[in-house]
Amino acid sequence: MANQFGRLRSRLLTPSMNETKLSTRGFHEKSPEARERLETVGESFLTGYAYAAAASSTADAEVRLETVPPQFRGFAYEGAAMGMAVRDGLPIGGNRHVEHFLRGEAGRHKYMVYVGVGWAMARVPRFRWSRMYTADPLLRWLVLDGYGFHQAYFRTDKYVRGQYQEPDFPWPGAQWSWYADRVIDQGIGRAMWFVGGTDVERVTAMIDSFSEERHADLYAGVGLAATYAGGAGRAELQLLQERAGKHRHRLAQGSAFAATARLEAGLGNEHTVLATEVLCGTTPEQAVLVCQESLPDPCVDDGMPAYEVWRCRIAERLAAGAED
Repeated sequence: MANQFGRLRSRLLTPSMNETKLSTRGFHEKSPEARERLETVGESFLTGYAYAAAASSTADAEVRLETVPPQFRGFAYEGAAMGMAVRDGLPIGGNRHVEHFLRGEAGRHKYMVYVGVGWAMARVPRFRWSRMYTADPLLRWLVLDGYGFHQAYFRTDKYVRGQYQEPDFPWPGAQWSWYADRVIDQGIGRAMWFVGGTDVERVTAMIDSFSEERHADLYAGVGLAATYAGGAGRAELQLLQERAGKHRHRLAQGSAFAATARLEAGLGNEHTVLATEVLCGTTPEQAVLVCQESLPDPCVDDGMPAYEVWRCRIAERLAAGAED
């Protein structure tokens, strides 16, 4: 378990739990139940972060992460991945924490781990980004989703209300700067589910305020959050699908990603079933199969990022299924 130095490191690195309060963030409160869910998500994330910051080894962190209730365990692993990545970015203490983390139980949460690395990129100086572990040629794009979520969550006025996009984003390189903002938008959309307090009317109104060319990626992020984090009933999810309009298949693609992340980690629940049924028109298991069968082979960024090829294939297959 954590030694004295690890506990000190955790206290120094881990943000206050007050940072996850909707009132602190200025986010909308739809209901006490929605507030409790979203704040528990944030608390679970920071709990995982603290475990990673304090741990003497990745296995040490895993023992504590596995005690988090299943509904929120994925968020704890996401937070732990951020903690491991921040440690990788420090000038002392080694730089293979995320790599080792993924060799254990975190390998079942690999989607969340790469998102967590993106959170760390938002906190670590850019000249240290080269120390971030982004080895998977497909899932590495998820770090930009995590980066976008972080910026929208903590810098809401600038990224959500101000609709800011950074020109020529430097990662993963100049060749792909045109696509980086699109994945960042997926993270911003995911964060909007929190900013809007899971209130579909609020969330879709925020999306409507953005330029049209950004809507598809924002809806994909909302679909992921609405499925993975939950907080909306059947009627609300149906309204979300209706409001997405021509982007409903991107919404479905995000939902399918969330179902895959939950089921691969063994964390499926009733809400996953409901959201996937409404947004994808299928079961979580079938959504996972669509994601698996849509994987590009090989997963190489050549002209078009393999990640975008994958997303398009998933959206197209879900759209074809909806028309059958």
